Amino acid sequence: EATLDLAERRRIRSAIRELQRQELERDEEALASKRFRPERGSHRQDNKENWPRSRCLEEEQQTALAALSQQLEAITDVEELTKLLRAAGEYEERKLIRAAIRKLRAEEIEAAALAGNVQSSQ
Repeated sequence: EATLDLAERRRIRSAIRELQRQELERDEEALASKRFRPERGSHRQDNKENWPRSRCLEEEQQTALAALSQQLEAITDVEELTKLLRAAGEYEERKLIRAAIRKLRAEEIEAAALAGNVQSSQ
């Protein structure tokens, strides 16, 4: 505002834009570093206080998953496994059931292939 020289005003505006751009970049970098920074403060303390409880829950879940795995070994019907899959709520349970379904289907395909080989050789 103080200068009347247009070239000088242009340089000043250009310098202002450059400073604003640099400030914006610094803000973006700060924001990005905050996004990937591990959480600190009271939440960390809560985790520390709840650690024995979460450890106990994790052990219970592992025990339940082991029992489910044994139960799935005994099931030989894809329909029954599908019903279990639809009723399951936990991700890990669903993961085990899907693996059992895949295994059972692979065994069925293998048995069908062997039966086809036996029939074609006769």
